[in-house]
Amino acid sequence: MSERILNVKVGEGIETGLVHAAQVMEALDRGERVAPYFGVGFDDISQMFAVFTPRRWDLLAALREGGPMTIAELARRVNRDYKNVHGDVEKLIEWLAVEKNEHGRVHAPYAEIVVDVRLPSRRAA
Repeated sequence: MSERILNVKVGEGIETGLVHAAQVMEALDRGERVAPYFGVGFDDISQMFAVFTPRRWDLLAALREGGPMTIAELARRVNRDYKNVHGDVEKLIEWLAVEKNEHGRVHAPYAEIVVDVRLPSRRAA
């Protein structure tokens, strides 16, 4: 299996996602093999930064480097309070950036997180 990529889209309307889903369904109907797509979207950059804070990026990096581990072990690795790390991990799980395995250990399943930010359209004068 190839390395998974999480696509984070900012400022892209739901219509774009629906078009992508329709294209995938059409390809599947034709019997074509379609690569899995993992993505989350935000209306604006402030929403994305509320989820993907610098401390949460540090957690993702520690999980990628260390592999699956308990939240307590992760908190020790990043030298942070367990309760705060637990809350951050729960938020990252909610937004698909972290997963729990069958042993209850958390891990970062993506080799790459691609952030695509669309600037707002220019308004007519």
